[in-house]
Amino acid sequence: MGKSMNIIDLFSQNKLIQSWHAGVSNLGRQLIMGLSGASRALAIASAYQANEEKVVIITSTQNEVEKLASDLSSLIGEDKVYTFFADDVAAAEFIFASMDKAHSRLEALNFLQDKKQSGILITSLVGTRVLLPNPKTYSESQLNFIVGEDYNLDKVVKVLSNVGYQKVSQVLNPGEFSRRGDIVDIYEITADYPYRLEFFGDEVDGIRQFDAQTQKSLSNVEQVTIYPADELILSEEDFARASQAFERYLETAKDDQQAYLSELYAATQEQYRHQDIRRFLSLFFAKEWTLLDYIPKGTPVFFDDFQKLVDRNAKFDLEVANLLTEDLQRGKSMSSLVYFADIYKELRQYQPATFFSNFHKGLGNLKFDKLHNFTQYPMQEFFNQFPLLIDEINRYQKSRATILVQSDTQHGLERLQENLQEYGLDLPIVGANDLQEHQAQLVVGNLSNGFYFADDKIVLITEHEIYHKKVKRRIRRSNISNAERLKDYNELSKGDYVVHHVHGIGQFLGIETIEIHGVHRDYLTIQYQGSSTISLPVEQIESLSKYVSADGKEPKINKLNDGRFQKTKQKVSKQVEDIADDLLKLYAERSQLKGFAFSPDDDLQKEFDDDFAYVETEDQLRSIKEIKHDMEEEKPMDRLLVGDVGFGKTEVAMRAAFKAVKDHKQVAVLVPTTVLAQQHFTNFSERFENYPVAVDVLSRFQSKKEQTATLEKLKKGQVDIIIGTHRLLSKDVEFADLGLIIIDEEQRFGVKHKEKLKELKTKVDVLTLTATPIPRTLHMSMLGIRDLSVIETPPTNRYPVQTYVLETNPGLIREAIIREIDRGGQVFYVYNRVDTIDQKVSELQELVPEASIGFVHGQMSEIQLENTLMDFIEGVYDVLVATTIIETGVDISNVNTLFIENADHMGLSTLYQLRGRVGRSNRIAYAYLMYRPDKILTEVSEKRLDAIKGFTELGSGFKIAMRDLSIRGAGNILGASQSGFIDSVGFEMYSQLLEEAIAKKQGKSQARRKSNAEINLQIDAYLPSEYIDDERQKIEIYKRIREIESLKDYQSLQDELIDRFGEYPDQVAYLLEIGLVKSYMDNAFTELVERKDNNLLVRFEKASLQHYLTQDYFEALSKTDLKARIGENQGRIEITFNVRGKKDYEILEELQKFGSMLAEIKARKAKED
Repeated sequence: MGKSMNIIDLFSQNKLIQSWHAGVSNLGRQLIMGLSGASRALAIASAYQANEEKVVIITSTQNEVEKLASDLSSLIGEDKVYTFFADDVAAAEFIFASMDKAHSRLEALNFLQDKKQSGILITSLVGTRVLLPNPKTYSESQLNFIVGEDYNLDKVVKVLSNVGYQKVSQVLNPGEFSRRGDIVDIYEITADYPYRLEFFGDEVDGIRQFDAQTQKSLSNVEQVTIYPADELILSEEDFARASQAFERYLETAKDDQQAYLSELYAATQEQYRHQDIRRFLSLFFAKEWTLLDYIPKGTPVFFDDFQKLVDRNAKFDLEVANLLTEDLQRGKSMSSLVYFADIYKELRQYQPATFFSNFHKGLGNLKFDKLHNFTQYPMQEFFNQFPLLIDEINRYQKSRATILVQSDTQHGLERLQENLQEYGLDLPIVGANDLQEHQAQLVVGNLSNGFYFADDKIVLITEHEIYHKKVKRRIRRSNISNAERLKDYNELSKGDYVVHHVHGIGQFLGIETIEIHGVHRDYLTIQYQGSSTISLPVEQIESLSKYVSADGKEPKINKLNDGRFQKTKQKVSKQVEDIADDLLKLYAERSQLKGFAFSPDDDLQKEFDDDFAYVETEDQLRSIKEIKHDMEEEKPMDRLLVGDVGFGKTEVAMRAAFKAVKDHKQVAVLVPTTVLAQQHFTNFSERFENYPVAVDVLSRFQSKKEQTATLEKLKKGQVDIIIGTHRLLSKDVEFADLGLIIIDEEQRFGVKHKEKLKELKTKVDVLTLTATPIPRTLHMSMLGIRDLSVIETPPTNRYPVQTYVLETNPGLIREAIIREIDRGGQVFYVYNRVDTIDQKVSELQELVPEASIGFVHGQMSEIQLENTLMDFIEGVYDVLVATTIIETGVDISNVNTLFIENADHMGLSTLYQLRGRVGRSNRIAYAYLMYRPDKILTEVSEKRLDAIKGFTELGSGFKIAMRDLSIRGAGNILGASQSGFIDSVGFEMYSQLLEEAIAKKQGKSQARRKSNAEINLQIDAYLPSEYIDDERQKIEIYKRIREIESLKDYQSLQDELIDRFGEYPDQVAYLLEIGLVKSYMDNAFTELVERKDNNLLVRFEKASLQHYLTQDYFEALSKTDLKARIGENQGRIEITFNVRGKKDYEILEELQKFGSMLAEIKARKAKED
């Protein structure tokens, strides 16, 4: 037995490898022949492990970067692997940058400049040609803050803007900063949490991290480095240099070009970044700096397949030349511009370098200090043929090879071990660091492909070769939070429509501060019909809700006091009660029924679950648990699984199906279209392929004869899972023993199918999937009636879709289509005009003659439509031109490029759903949203496209689309008739009414827990604009003050205000205290607290008598130091305090004592009951 080692150690024993290691950093050029794929990744990892320094790798394409990054991450850990992202299509560099691209570039540059960091940086050829700022400028634009040091605050703000941070009123996303007085919040672009810097004059007084969602501080730090938020850093000199250049060009420019250049010139003079600035960088920078200038001297560079690089470089030069010509024709460029640096010579001359290659041809006259020849063969595919696999393993064992059979999970290993044992081969499972030489063994790993390294007789066989399954890819997790919950679409901003519970729908005009007798108060101003307004004291904010309707259309504003709104509200209330009745009846009936209780999970189920090629998200796991729990209960399950397009609902459904089949029950999967039936059939068959489960499909694509045979098998119980359209609901379909129905997108089935489903639901378990999200509020109000599982987080290894918004540009379209075809993918082209779709197809055919193009639109017959789609899925066409009908449910994981023409005409939710159609595999996907050149966008469409740009970061644009969609979703759940009612009172109020109705019907009508006391103390208490000037945050804080329920809430709100906005003035201190007093008073059912001159009156409602006897009031009074008398007024208790000569704070203190004692008494009595 040899010493224990891991796969890198094993590989590093080779003498040639060691000799290469020795020269990696100090020889000029070495050539390595014969390694590819995973063995090349191993060689690179071994060189890194031997020298533990920085290594830079240059590959030919971004796709190669991703593959290598995945292999290296699994070998040396993803925290040591960096990538510098660059799109392979030249034009993309200039059009639009996504958060992820910026993120990967900044991490890469910071890594190169950090002397202490060791690791591997991978980039593509294009990445090395991108123009970058002077490395010196870049390193100087890092801000380093240390507690106790002095900084010029105004300068800090300026530098932050210069290095790409955006000034906002409240920091929510990476790359933003805000300043409130002496507090500066910065969300450093690569940090997990934002930082809050508190200044005292110019000195940094404290630095803490805080949570962007709650805005509360988490922990203190002594110092923080703020890296730039954008790799594009421009100094004043750069702007001046470019201004001069534009001036020169303007002298000779003509017409279109003249107009365009003067626009750029004006922007540059203002030191403002024009959106096309990246095209003109060569005018700004003094030199053509590139990534090479950032690589520390003496860092080894590896060329991953030099011939491919040379080849790609030549093609790229051509592409850039075409792009420049095209831009010139459009008057959007100048002939002397440099789009990408030409660094071919520098690359060839770079030392120390290692060239990986597979043949000598094309290395031309490069002189190498050393050549290393290796012999390595790719591993053959076994396609589930275990006898064949075992023969191979035996053959390798005879020659005393070291054989590693790899699976990506411990569980998969155990399964492999059992499979091999069945064929008489017993292999041990060993840890990744305990490999035994000259033995065969099973080991966990993530390398993407197997090989035979003949020189040292190392054999690697992965599950990819055995079962032909994809290996899980590892990628660096970026911390851009995708799970932006929809919590904030109720924030009020100026101009929003609001619903007041008495006056109805009006428009919110903002907050104004009104001063009466030296006392300030904040009011919300709402405008009604005929421009009459009301001013609502801020403390009554809860009588307002934001008006949200089903499709974002503008509401009709009510007239003040005409009683109409009250009538509407009554109508809706009645309507809602009927719904509540129906829902409850249904629910009650179901809970009485007896169904089949499935047995708990066993090993087979666990094995099936672990076989999933991706990492499950928390939400997925939770949903799976809820569903299995329902299946194990006796009453029939009726669960709705809600999740965004592509968030992994199908996997959840498959696990439920497996659970049913395991108990010898049949499963029916019901889908809305024939095409989806075929797709689900393919997906299910693939997922169940290694298990004894018979999957079949019933659809129009089968002949009569096949259909009859399938039905026969179904009846005899020879089919476990049947997938089909509503054909499954026909009379002639008989099941041997149906146990579970899975319905995809129920809202797309017709009425009579729904009736049939209702019948079935009473007997078997039902799981319904929908991609239309439903609003949170509705979800809450329905909790008691409908079982919901919600998936809100996207899967981890999904790359976000790179979204570009641009003018229609034929050259770019051609490049992008060709690139997609080159990597074996397909393209959607959305064109929403049926009458000219044929012309569009022939235009594209001319543009890209090498592609085969199909088209579909809604006016085709269903049969034609489905046949074309099926052909597309089977790869007959490379490009599918379609109207928006594809937004519904075509799932083709091979489509990773999407074009949308005239995107500015489409609604957000449509665009959002279309975009969900790509990027469904672990490749980077591209969406190009195009509008017609030279067309002035209307404000609405500009906003819309902006929102979508924001989509890549799943930011606020995403929230809006989610809102529109979710309200549509509410209509689906409650039935279409409801949307009119929802519109008439706004969604929030509708949900509130529904919730009340349900509670009432369930006999849970809430006894009032507290009153809403009116408090007039003549004390100056409000939020001055000098303290908080952003209206949204003001409203939020007022709401929070209203939510104070205890001393603890009060104290934590005090801390939070100091934390977020700094020390507060007296008015704010009083405001908080009055908030606390009010919470005590409400709790004791007080009606009014009013101060007149030297008297302070506290009047209680009659309801308070249910909780307090007269002596209780006396007991509470005894805690205060004020003289008081108790009286009675129309059956209500009144207490009058004498406050002559008392200061404001003393009065509040006494009221607090009084109130907290009343609370104590009430609690004590409740306990005694």
